[in-house]
Amino acid sequence: MKAEGHWTIGQLFTGRPGAFRFFGNVRKFIETLGPVTVESTKTRVSFGTPKKFAWVWLPQMYTKKRPENSITLTFAAGRHIFNDRIAEAVEPRPGRWTHHVVIEKESDLDDDVKNWLREAFVCTK
Repeated sequence: MKAEGHWTIGQLFTGRPGAFRFFGNVRKFIETLGPVTVESTKTRVSFGTPKKFAWVWLPQMYTKKRPENSITLTFAAGRHIFNDRIAEAVEPRPGRWTHHVVIEKESDLDDDVKNWLREAFVCTK
């Protein structure tokens, strides 16, 4: 039995092979940016340098607002990014914006999303 509070990436994606594939694509790209830490919790996987800059989570597990085999990619930025791909953006503290992008198919991890992830990575340095 796992210790309380210890969660694996595999546990998060159990029974969700499509979502796991999208996560793998996101992780593979993020790891090309430079050294990152990857941490898993019951509800999400985070990427940091060590400051967190990106998260993958599955809100459809709790609500019906996202397609079943999708993932939600959240990334931090020092600015509000306006784009139709952004499902939601919030400013939890001044000058720090978090943006949510829904990944439903392979092509959703496009150049825009990759550029935003690069920006998020650089902002945490």
